[in-house]
Amino acid sequence: MATNDFNKSTLCGDFERHIPVLLERVQAAMQVQPGEVIIDGTFGAGGYSAAFLAQGAHVIGVDRDPDAIRDGQKLVAQAQGKLDLVHGTFEDLEQHAENCGFAQVDGVVFDLGVSSMQLDQAARGFSFRFDGPLDMRMGQSGPSAADVVNKMERKDLTRIIGLLGEEKRASSVSHAICQARELKPFETTLELAKVIEKVVRRNPKKASIHPATRTFQALRIYVNSELHQAANAMAAAERVLKPGGRLVIVTFHSLEDRLVKRFLADRCKTRAGGSRHMPEQAVPPATFEFIVKGNQDASEDEVAQNPRARSARLRAGRRLSSPARELDIFDLGVPHLASFEGLGG
Repeated sequence: MATNDFNKSTLCGDFERHIPVLLERVQAAMQVQPGEVIIDGTFGAGGYSAAFLAQGAHVIGVDRDPDAIRDGQKLVAQAQGKLDLVHGTFEDLEQHAENCGFAQVDGVVFDLGVSSMQLDQAARGFSFRFDGPLDMRMGQSGPSAADVVNKMERKDLTRIIGLLGEEKRASSVSHAICQARELKPFETTLELAKVIEKVVRRNPKKASIHPATRTFQALRIYVNSELHQAANAMAAAERVLKPGGRLVIVTFHSLEDRLVKRFLADRCKTRAGGSRHMPEQAVPPATFEFIVKGNQDASEDEVAQNPRARSARLRAGRRLSSPARELDIFDLGVPHLASFEGLGG
């Protein structure tokens, strides 16, 4: 089979079974043309990458999870030189592209948050649905969630749970955690979930949402520096995209979406507001234009087929020719948090 004959019919079972969230909307926003170079900054199970390859693109797939890189070798073999799979973080897009022989690219896609494969593996410790080690490390290295809940000072734990989990009872949760760890350090996901259940009651109107959901989200985001990395990755995408290049981002919770919304709103801005009392202020030239005004959500049909798509939102912009700007990630709303052995802000 020739390299340019790659198509969906060549995919092995793993890639056929995986359902990428908002795939049709991602493809519509990306508008891949044969021969273009696309960075899939969150390779995961390779769903987006496989679709781009089938459209004739050369894909650079990036993932910090060594399991994703290992499992992705099947797709690398099938792509016959059209897929470069890189173990690393998406905030280093420029370096990854350069190492693969490309100074600039035609498109960048991010599917933010934790992958369904990570959630479904008890040994990875992301979910309270299974009892497993309290880990949550996407890259499988560095301090774990257990290290954070067992060693972090209570005031810092409260701030993390409140800001990153948007948990209204953050102080009560951190107090319960600190009391419990005095008796026995936390080791598993269910040990932590049971302690949280004692202080956070189920909302009768949202009975399907577990009381530990927000705290687990907060710990996962913190352990993996997700908001910091996402902000830096958007700035890297701005630098590596050609004029006309597309940036497409799928988010799954309000913190991520707010970050992306602010970045694109700022980068697409062409004039500052003013009034008769205050003249308009000069602003740098816009570096993007909107491909999608506001955000796009999953259709009812897609949610029925793939429940994970229920909270997904897509935002997208097209790169203009203006020079990339410097970015202060804290201006986007990335919170300042206590550092813990290299984590946080």
